[in-house]
Amino acid sequence: MSTHFVKFRSRALARNGEFYIHLPEKPENLPIFLQGNPYYQRPAKTLILLHGYSGDCDDWLYNSAAADFSMKYNLAVVMPTGGLDFYVDKKATGRQNCRFIGEDLIKYLRDTFNLAVKREDTYIGGLSMGGYGALHTGLMYPETFGGIMALSSALIIYNLKDMKPDMGDPVMANYEYYVDTFGDLKKAIRSDHNPEVLFKRNVREERENPRIFMACGTEDFLLAPNRRMRNFLKKQKAEYTYVENPGIHDWNFWTPHAYKGIEWLLNGK
Repeated sequence: MSTHFVKFRSRALARNGEFYIHLPEKPENLPIFLQGNPYYQRPAKTLILLHGYSGDCDDWLYNSAAADFSMKYNLAVVMPTGGLDFYVDKKATGRQNCRFIGEDLIKYLRDTFNLAVKREDTYIGGLSMGGYGALHTGLMYPETFGGIMALSSALIIYNLKDMKPDMGDPVMANYEYYVDTFGDLKKAIRSDHNPEVLFKRNVREERENPRIFMACGTEDFLLAPNRRMRNFLKKQKAEYTYVENPGIHDWNFWTPHAYKGIEWLLNGK
């Protein structure tokens, strides 16, 4: 396995974007402990992992088992810096965060590293803000991503309509931040910022939605919105799985459930 830090020009960001990438070994170069691994009987697949609020590309690299994900499952694991904007697109120049992931990054990866081009071999995942970002970006680009892994997703879209200028969010940000990120908070739930809206639009347009793995800890402060999204997926008869286990909003929950999510995306169980 090799690890690289890359900066490249992004039109969506109007500046350089950056990411770390773990590239798995070629089958002919496998170390002894990986020889016979069935995941190397097929070409490498791609998994993009999105960080949470106030994080960057270092988060998955240093806090998780991303290197093991790459080696064990023959995955190119890509960890970009996504900023603070919940991976959504804004009208202002350089603020197209969803397009950065769904178009610029994907094109650069495929052109430069010759990574997987089929949707069934390309996945997107994330935690907290990145879990929301994975759902939103995956559903915005259903022809690109065949699977989504969303851990402890910050589905705050459900609560925005009730926010007022004097309220703020003691966990993350103030009212002005949410207005800047999502626009009119009264209308956000009916906009493209809502993964439910994207899912239903894909169905109407006969675009195949990605398969979805979700997980959240039973002591996580984001449990209620994750259950709401689960209920929506169930009602829509989506191809999904949802896991709840004891845990809070931390890496002790995310790392083992990332393993579960990856195995479900790869094997359907």
